[in-house]
Formats: sequence, structure tokens, C-alpha cells
Amino acid sequence: MDQILTMRVFARVVEAGTFTRAADSLALPKATVTKQIQHLEARLRVKLLNRTTRRVTVTADGAAYYERTARLLADLDELEASMGNAQTNPQGRLRVDVGSSVASLLIIPALSSFFERYPDIQVDMGVSDRPVDLIGDNVDCVIRGGELIDQSLVARRIGNLQFITVASPDYLRRFGTPQHPNDLQDTHRMVNFFSPRTGRMFPHDFEKDGEEIALDSHHRISVNDSNAYTAAAVAGLGVTQISRFMAAPYLANGALVQVLPDWAIKPIPIYVVYPPNRHLSAKVRSFVDWTVELFNSQPDLQ
Repeated sequence: MDQILTMRVFARVVEAGTFTRAADSLALPKATVTKQIQHLEARLRVKLLNRTTRRVTVTADGAAYYERTARLLADLDELEASMGNAQTNPQGRLRVDVGSSVASLLIIPALSSFFERYPDIQVDMGVSDRPVDLIGDNVDCVIRGGELIDQSLVARRIGNLQFITVASPDYLRRFGTPQHPNDLQDTHRMVNFFSPRTGRMFPHDFEKDGEEIALDSHHRISVNDSNAYTAAAVAGLGVTQISRFMAAPYLANGALVQVLPDWAIKPIPIYVVYPPNRHLSAKVRSFVDWTVELFNSQPDLQ
């Protein structure tokens, strides 16, 4: 039995958490994955995995074996890449996940330049503002805004989301133009945004001359998708705080108007994130480097 394949199968099972998800990500029958693990445990004469009906967890011996295995496989991938042409001609299937507004307004419109540079890479792009389990879902990298939660992942900061407060002309005709953030709490309607991961409502933050205001305003509508959030503002449903790069086309055509311009909003960092055991992949490195160039070319994302 191919020892390297067996090690890759074991590592994938540990990362995916189930035999079924590991088999799907490796494009192997589940029975083959199960047999590989059985042969591995028999050869090593130790139990590596605890199996339940829903999930697989590693034993103490399994954790130690996985740590060494992941390191060895990463070194092997690096060796093969350095000996072949993968560094100059990256190829293969690249699974990425991107927030909806960044995908539709930035990544997808520019993606043709990536394919011109790397014609042998196939991109499978998941688009959503919901959090992704990179290991379990077998995703190579994600682009997300906000501070990192999982410190075990590798992250590269590629930009910042700069926010402004906006409303539609129709809304301002009906409710007037706010002169102070407190007006939003008293006489205006807000569109709120809640976390796709926790459901927590994000406050509306303002800062000016050292004064900080955080409003947890009453709302008629709240959403958990950035495109829907912008659409709600354009539809005149209330005042919103959206990123400047998302607002730019609507400010240009008059669909949105900036309000409270003297009050700053704390920017949110943007990261490209990937699992530590994939940091040597030429295709991932190519996409990350291209993404850095793309974000650096956008003044509203600095």
C-alpha cells in the first residue's frame, strides 16, 4: 500500500473530522479511506482515531502522528514544487471563499487578469458572508474582513475597509439630514447588520475629536449580507454605514448621499487566510500575491 497516500488520507480525515468529508475531498470511495486508516493503525500497532457515528477525533498517539505527518507532507510538496515547474507555472484546482461584496465588486471583475497570468489554475469560488471552516470544507483560502478568531490559521493583511455613513436621497427627503449621530437614535431609521456567525448585532460607531459614540439603534430591518445591506440603503430603508469602495458607484450616480462626513468610523482590516499546512502551495501563493496587488490598486481599500 502506498505509504505516502495513506499518510495523506490520515491527515485529511483528521482535518475534515469525518471519513465521508475526507473521502469527498480526496475524490476517493469512503470504503477506500476506511481501509487505508485500518491498514495504517495495524501497521503502527496503535489506535490513531476515535470513531463515533458523527465525528472522528484523534487519540494522543494520533495527534502526535498527525503533527509529524503534516510537516512531512508539507516538506514533500515543497520539494516537488521546487523540482518541477509549479513555481513558474502553478496549476490545479484552487478553492477560495470570498465575501459577497468583495467578490462581486472587486475579485470577479478582475479575475480575467489572474487567468491570463495563471492559465492552468481552475478557481472554485464560494461567495458568502458566512464563516467557512477551511479545514473541514477543504477550502484553500478565504478573504474576510474583521479581526481573526482562529489563531492557528495563517493570515496576510491585504487592506482595510474604510466606512462612511450614507442614505438615499428619497430617505433624506422624508426624514431630513442628520446633523449629529444622536439624531440617528432619536428621529431616524437605521439598517442594521448582524453577524452571520453569531447573530450579534453590530453597533454603529462614530468618532470625532476624541469623542466616541456607539449606537445600538432600533431598526426595522437588519441583514447579514453586505450586498443586501447596500441594497437596503439604496431602497431608502434607512441610514447605513457601508464601506467606501461599495458606496463609490452609488455616490457617483446619486443613488446614495454621504451624511455626517465629519464623524469617522473605525476601519476593519481585510485578510487573506489559509491553513498552515498549505502555505507552500504554489497555486495558493499565486492567488494570495495577485490579491495583494489587486487590493493595493484600490485607494478606498488602503
